[in-house]
Amino acid sequence: MALDLHAVCFDAIDPQLVGRFWAGVVGWEPTEDRLDPEGAVALAPRDGTGFRLRFAPTREAKSLQNRIHFDLTSASPEEQDATVARALGLGASHLDIGQGPDADHVVLADPEGNEFCVIEAGNNFLAGCGFLGAVNCDGTRDVGYFWSQALGWPLVWDQDEETAIQSPHGGSKITWSGPPLMPRPSKSRQHFDVTPAPGSHQQAEVERLSSLGAKRIDIGQGEVSWVVMADPDGNEFCVLAARD
Repeated sequence: MALDLHAVCFDAIDPQLVGRFWAGVVGWEPTEDRLDPEGAVALAPRDGTGFRLRFAPTREAKSLQNRIHFDLTSASPEEQDATVARALGLGASHLDIGQGPDADHVVLADPEGNEFCVIEAGNNFLAGCGFLGAVNCDGTRDVGYFWSQALGWPLVWDQDEETAIQSPHGGSKITWSGPPLMPRPSKSRQHFDVTPAPGSHQQAEVERLSSLGAKRIDIGQGEVSWVVMADPDGNEFCVLAARD
Protein backbone atom coordinates (compact mmCIF):
# COMPACT_ATOMS: atom_id res chain seq x y z
CA MET A 1 0.00 0.00 0.00
CA ALA A 2 1.10 3.58 -0.61
CA LEU A 3 -0.18 7.05 -1.18
CA ASP A 4 0.01 9.43 -4.10
CA LEU A 5 0.99 13.05 -3.47
CA HIS A 6 -2.07 14.84 -4.85
CA ALA A 7 -1.16 18.47 -4.11
CA VAL A 8 1.06 20.86 -2.23
CA CYS A 9 -1.42 23.29 -0.70
CA PHE A 10 -1.14 26.92 0.39
CA ASP A 11 -3.54 29.01 2.44
CA ALA A 12 -4.04 32.35 0.69
CA ILE A 13 -5.91 35.55 1.44
CA ASP A 14 -6.48 35.88 -2.31
CA PRO A 15 -6.22 32.43 -3.93
CA GLN A 16 -6.90 33.86 -7.40
CA LEU A 17 -4.00 36.31 -7.10
CA VAL A 18 -1.52 33.75 -5.77
CA GLY A 19 -2.75 31.11 -8.23
CA ARG A 20 -2.24 33.45 -11.19
CA PHE A 21 1.24 34.27 -9.94
CA TRP A 22 2.35 30.65 -9.71
CA ALA A 23 0.68 29.74 -12.99
CA GLY A 24 2.76 32.46 -14.61
CA VAL A 25 5.97 31.38 -12.90
CA VAL A 26 5.81 27.61 -13.44
CA GLY A 27 3.58 27.56 -16.54
CA TRP A 28 0.99 25.17 -15.11
CA GLU A 29 -2.68 25.23 -16.11
CA PRO A 30 -5.70 25.95 -13.86
CA THR A 31 -7.76 22.85 -13.24
CA GLU A 32 -10.93 21.90 -11.39
CA ASP A 33 -10.56 21.64 -7.63
CA ARG A 34 -12.67 18.81 -6.25
CA LEU A 35 -12.27 19.82 -2.59
CA ASP A 36 -13.41 23.44 -2.64
CA PRO A 37 -14.63 24.41 -6.10
CA GLU A 38 -16.07 27.73 -4.89
CA GLY A 39 -12.99 29.28 -3.34
CA ALA A 40 -9.78 27.44 -4.14
CA VAL A 41 -7.51 27.54 -7.17
CA ALA A 42 -5.67 24.42 -8.37
CA LEU A 43 -2.90 24.19 -10.96
CA ALA A 44 -2.06 21.01 -12.84
CA PRO A 45 1.45 20.35 -14.18
CA ARG A 46 2.28 19.98 -17.84
CA ASP A 47 5.73 18.48 -17.30
CA GLY A 48 5.03 15.21 -15.52
CA THR A 49 5.76 16.62 -12.06
CA GLY A 50 2.99 14.41 -10.70
CA PHE A 51 1.33 16.66 -8.14
CA ARG A 52 -0.77 19.81 -8.22
CA LEU A 53 -0.49 23.17 -6.54
CA ARG A 54 -3.57 24.20 -4.61
CA PHE A 55 -4.41 27.59 -3.09
CA ALA A 56 -7.25 27.64 -0.55
CA PRO A 57 -8.91 30.70 0.99
CA THR A 58 -8.06 31.87 4.50
CA ARG A 59 -8.61 35.05 6.51
CA GLU A 60 -5.31 34.82 8.39
CA ALA A 61 -2.33 36.65 6.94
CA LYS A 62 1.12 35.07 6.94
CA SER A 63 3.14 35.96 10.05
CA LEU A 64 6.07 33.49 10.19
CA GLN A 65 8.56 32.16 7.67
CA ASN A 66 7.04 29.17 5.90
CA ARG A 67 8.28 25.68 6.71
CA ILE A 68 7.92 24.74 3.02
CA HIS A 69 9.29 26.56 0.00
CA PHE A 70 9.99 25.73 -3.64
CA ASP A 71 13.41 25.57 -5.27
CA LEU A 72 13.21 26.44 -8.98
CA THR A 73 16.06 25.26 -11.18
CA SER A 74 18.04 27.00 -13.92
CA ALA A 75 19.81 25.54 -16.93
CA SER A 76 22.03 28.61 -17.37
CA PRO A 77 22.76 31.95 -15.68
CA GLU A 78 20.60 33.60 -18.33
CA GLU A 79 17.68 31.31 -17.47
CA GLN A 80 18.06 32.09 -13.78
CA ASP A 81 17.97 35.82 -14.58
CA ALA A 82 14.92 35.31 -16.80
CA THR A 83 13.04 33.38 -14.09
CA VAL A 84 13.78 36.09 -11.53
CA ALA A 85 12.69 38.82 -13.95
CA ARG A 86 9.48 36.95 -14.83
CA ALA A 87 8.63 36.43 -11.16
CA LEU A 88 9.28 40.07 -10.31
CA GLY A 89 7.11 41.14 -13.22
CA LEU A 90 4.28 38.96 -11.88
CA GLY A 91 4.43 40.51 -8.42
CA ALA A 92 7.31 38.84 -6.56
CA SER A 93 9.77 40.74 -4.42
CA HIS A 94 13.35 40.15 -3.31
CA LEU A 95 13.71 38.75 0.19
CA ASP A 96 16.56 38.67 2.69
CA ILE A 97 16.43 35.64 4.97
CA GLY A 98 20.11 35.84 5.85
CA GLN A 99 21.44 34.25 2.66
CA GLY A 100 24.18 36.85 2.32
CA PRO A 101 25.41 38.78 -0.71
CA ASP A 102 27.56 35.94 -2.02
CA ALA A 103 24.72 33.42 -2.37
CA ASP A 104 24.36 31.96 -5.85
CA HIS A 105 20.63 31.38 -5.47
CA VAL A 106 18.06 34.17 -5.43
CA VAL A 107 15.45 34.32 -2.67
CA LEU A 108 12.08 35.80 -3.59
CA ALA A 109 8.60 36.06 -2.10
CA ASP A 110 5.31 35.70 -3.98
CA PRO A 111 2.57 38.38 -3.65
CA GLU A 112 1.51 37.03 -0.22
CA GLY A 113 5.03 36.61 1.10
CA ASN A 114 5.57 32.89 0.45
CA GLU A 115 9.30 32.33 0.11
CA PHE A 116 10.90 30.54 -2.84
CA CYS A 117 14.37 30.21 -4.33
CA VAL A 118 15.63 30.40 -7.89
CA ILE A 119 18.62 28.07 -7.86
CA GLU A 120 21.79 28.74 -9.81
CA ALA A 121 22.73 26.77 -12.91
CA GLY A 122 24.92 23.73 -12.37
CA ASN A 123 23.35 22.64 -9.07
CA ASN A 124 24.11 18.91 -9.09
CA PHE A 125 21.65 17.97 -6.36
CA LEU A 126 18.67 19.12 -8.46
CA ALA A 127 20.00 17.96 -11.83
CA GLY A 128 17.25 16.26 -13.81
CA CYS A 129 14.49 17.23 -11.37
CA GLY A 130 12.67 19.60 -13.73
CA PHE A 131 11.91 23.29 -13.26
CA LEU A 132 10.23 22.82 -9.87
CA GLY A 133 13.29 21.07 -8.59
CA ALA A 134 12.42 20.62 -4.93
CA VAL A 135 9.73 21.04 -2.33
CA ASN A 136 12.10 22.16 0.41
CA CYS A 137 10.77 21.47 3.92
CA ASP A 138 11.91 22.31 7.41
CA GLY A 139 11.96 18.99 9.24
CA THR A 140 13.79 16.22 11.02
CA ARG A 141 15.43 13.10 9.67
CA ASP A 142 12.60 11.04 11.16
CA VAL A 143 9.98 12.89 9.14
CA GLY A 144 11.93 12.26 5.95
CA TYR A 145 11.84 8.55 6.74
CA PHE A 146 8.12 8.80 7.52
CA TRP A 147 7.27 10.36 4.16
CA SER A 148 9.51 7.90 2.31
CA GLN A 149 7.41 5.07 3.73
CA ALA A 150 4.12 6.92 3.39
CA LEU A 151 4.56 7.70 -0.31
CA GLY A 152 6.73 4.74 -1.26
CA TRP A 153 9.42 7.14 -2.53
CA PRO A 154 13.01 6.03 -1.93
CA LEU A 155 15.48 8.11 0.02
CA VAL A 156 17.93 9.79 -2.33
CA TRP A 157 19.79 11.72 0.37
CA ASP A 158 20.43 10.91 4.03
CA GLN A 159 23.36 12.80 5.49
CA ASP A 160 24.03 15.14 8.42
CA GLU A 161 20.37 15.00 9.55
CA GLU A 162 19.22 16.11 6.09
CA THR A 163 17.02 13.83 3.99
CA ALA A 164 15.45 13.85 0.55
CA ILE A 165 13.06 11.57 -1.29
CA GLN A 166 12.06 11.37 -4.92
CA SER A 167 9.41 9.47 -6.81
CA PRO A 168 10.70 6.35 -8.61
CA HIS A 169 9.46 8.10 -11.76
CA GLY A 170 11.72 11.11 -11.15
CA GLY A 171 10.57 14.72 -10.95
CA SER A 172 10.69 17.06 -7.96
CA LYS A 173 12.47 16.01 -4.81
CA ILE A 174 11.04 16.58 -1.35
CA THR A 175 13.77 17.59 1.07
CA TRP A 176 14.04 18.12 4.83
CA SER A 177 16.79 20.35 6.16
CA GLY A 178 17.17 18.90 9.67
CA PRO A 179 17.51 20.77 12.98
CA PRO A 180 17.28 23.39 14.26
CA LEU A 181 13.62 23.68 13.29
CA MET A 182 11.87 26.96 12.68
CA PRO A 183 8.96 28.02 14.92
CA ARG A 184 5.76 26.25 13.94
CA PRO A 185 2.50 28.19 13.82
CA SER A 186 -0.64 26.83 15.47
CA LYS A 187 -1.84 25.92 11.98
CA SER A 188 0.51 25.67 9.05
CA ARG A 189 -0.24 27.71 5.94
CA GLN A 190 1.03 24.86 3.78
CA HIS A 191 0.35 21.15 3.78
CA PHE A 192 0.32 18.04 1.61
CA ASP A 193 -2.85 16.47 0.24
CA VAL A 194 -2.38 12.74 -0.33
CA THR A 195 -4.74 10.20 -1.84
CA PRO A 196 -4.77 6.39 -1.70
CA ALA A 197 -2.98 4.75 -4.60
CA PRO A 198 -5.08 2.53 -6.87
CA GLY A 199 -6.17 -0.59 -5.01
CA SER A 200 -6.04 1.02 -1.55
CA HIS A 201 -8.64 2.80 0.58
CA GLN A 202 -8.71 5.87 2.78
CA GLN A 203 -9.27 4.09 6.12
CA ALA A 204 -6.60 1.50 5.41
CA GLU A 205 -4.12 4.26 4.64
CA VAL A 206 -5.07 6.22 7.76
CA GLU A 207 -4.37 3.12 9.84
CA ARG A 208 -1.06 2.51 8.06
CA LEU A 209 0.00 6.14 8.57
CA SER A 210 -0.87 5.88 12.25
CA SER A 211 1.39 2.84 12.53
CA LEU A 212 4.20 4.90 10.97
CA GLY A 213 3.88 7.66 13.57
CA ALA A 214 1.17 10.00 12.27
CA LYS A 215 -1.91 10.89 14.28
CA ARG A 216 -5.39 12.17 13.53
CA ILE A 217 -6.00 15.79 14.54
CA ASP A 218 -8.89 18.24 14.65
CA ILE A 219 -8.24 21.70 13.22
CA GLY A 220 -11.91 22.58 13.05
CA GLN A 221 -12.47 20.90 9.71
CA GLY A 222 -15.97 19.69 10.61
CA GLU A 223 -17.71 17.04 8.52
CA VAL A 224 -15.50 16.59 5.47
CA SER A 225 -14.59 13.71 3.20
CA TRP A 226 -10.89 13.89 4.01
CA VAL A 227 -8.99 12.95 7.19
CA VAL A 228 -6.65 15.50 8.76
CA MET A 229 -3.48 14.07 10.27
CA ALA A 230 -0.13 15.29 11.58
CA ASP A 231 3.23 13.76 10.66
CA PRO A 232 5.88 13.00 13.34
CA ASP A 233 7.02 16.65 13.28
CA GLY A 234 3.45 17.87 13.84
CA ASN A 235 2.88 19.10 10.28
CA GLU A 236 -0.72 18.81 9.14
CA PHE A 237 -1.65 16.86 6.01
CA CYS A 238 -4.89 15.59 4.54
CA VAL A 239 -5.73 12.07 3.40
CA LEU A 240 -8.33 12.40 0.66
CA ALA A 241 -10.95 9.83 -0.19
CA ALA A 242 -9.92 7.32 -2.83
CA ARG A 243 -10.47 8.47 -6.38
CA ASP A 244 -13.45 7.05 -8.22
